[in-house]
Formats: sequence, C-alpha cells, structure tokens
Amino acid sequence: MLKPSQKISNTAMVLAAGKGLRMRPLTNRRPKPLVAVAGRSLIDRALDRVKDAGISKVVVNLHYRGEMLRRHLDKRQGLDCLYSDESKSLLETGGGVKKALKKLVDSGPRPKPFLVLNSDALWLDGFGKGVASDNALARLAAAWDGRRMDALLLMQPTSKALGHKGTGDYRLQRDARLMRVPGGPAPYVFTGIQILHPRLFEQSPRGAFSLVHLYDKAQKAGRLFGLKHTGVWMDVGTPAGVTMAEDELKALGRL
Repeated sequence: MLKPSQKISNTAMVLAAGKGLRMRPLTNRRPKPLVAVAGRSLIDRALDRVKDAGISKVVVNLHYRGEMLRRHLDKRQGLDCLYSDESKSLLETGGGVKKALKKLVDSGPRPKPFLVLNSDALWLDGFGKGVASDNALARLAAAWDGRRMDALLLMQPTSKALGHKGTGDYRLQRDARLMRVPGGPAPYVFTGIQILHPRLFEQSPRGAFSLVHLYDKAQKAGRLFGLKHTGVWMDVGTPAGVTMAEDELKALGRL
C-alpha cells in the first residue's frame, strides 16, 4: 500500500465538474462521474483506487448537477470527501485545482505535492514486478522527485490507449522529461492521472484556465516529467466508450 505521508499529500483531488456534453444522452439527467461502467459509477471506480492507495481524503469539484453528485459521495464509507463548489462558474482543470488548493495543501513551510485525477479515468494496473505490483498510483508516488519535478504525469502509449480518438499528446524523453507535441502525432497520451506540486500554481492565471498552461510552464523550466503506465487505460468519454470499456473489462475478467 502507498504511504502518502512519506512523499505526497494524504489528500487527493478528483476533477468532476465537467458538463459531460460528449457523454449525452447518458448525462441528460446525471453528471458524467455518475455514469456507470459495468454497474459501478466512474467516480466510484476512481475513488476505490484512491482509497486502495492509502489516501484517506479527497477534494471533488462540483458544477453540473453537483448536488446529485454530493449526495452520492456523502454515502461513501472510509473516505473523507470535501467539495469545491464551481456551480456559479466553471473553472476548467487548472482553475478548479487552484481554487481547491487550500483544501489540498497543508499550511506548513514545506507543502507536499498532491495527486490529481480525472473522475472518468478508468485504468487497470500492470502485472510486472514494480512498486506495489505495478500499482499506478504507488508507482507515481515512488517516482516523484521534488528536486527535479513540478509535475509528474502518468502516460499511456497512444497505440494502447483504448477508445482514444486523438493522435497523442507528448514525447517521453530518455530522462523521463515530457515534450508536448501540439496537434500530434505523438507516441504518448496523458491519462488524466498526475502528481502536482503547489509551487506550480504560483503566478498562475485567475479564473478559468487549463492545466495544460501549467504543463507548458513546467516543460519550459525542464520540470515536467512523465511515467509510462504498465497496464490498461481506457478513454471513457462517450456512450460508445462506456460500451467499449465494459467489453474490455469482461474480456479481461475484471468486471
């Protein structure tokens, strides 16, 4: 089990404030994080993995049908859920994390980096001989080096990104630094799972902005790093993606 107190914060953030437009009609009456894959909601699957990694507290940002999502999460056991309300103004990924920083970061002199993941990130760990049997979150935490890094992103080879329609996001250098390839093609796609240091948000924009703005900032400083995922990752952003994910889980015997 990951021991987040050693390297990263015991509080993680799950991004759940999107409108879910690509997931319609499944999101006509519910927020995208509550869409079920094989009988379990996307956000519950993500939170299960966070809890299994030994993290005990999460911050979830809310926007579309936020109260429905809050009521659902309030019923969870064994995980303390805090909320960041974006009902009046959607702040995108970067602005959403920035607004929640006070809930994520201790007020001490040496704030720890923290885990951030998309609520629709659906992945299976690899089966190698790595840290904690290739547990993706444990591998990220073990790979974190605050002397060199401001951001560490979990990357999937584009050729193995199930359901992903894009052409890739980054090149992963031999020294594990990432180089973005605007417009692609690129050999790696970002999974939506990452560790970020609070200092990355210093002098960041006000209001709504994408985390990509901060990735570019870290890349320019040579402090944006990537870690290759050793297991399965699925892009579950559309109804077709849900069907694909259920078929894949069934084929792998992981329902």
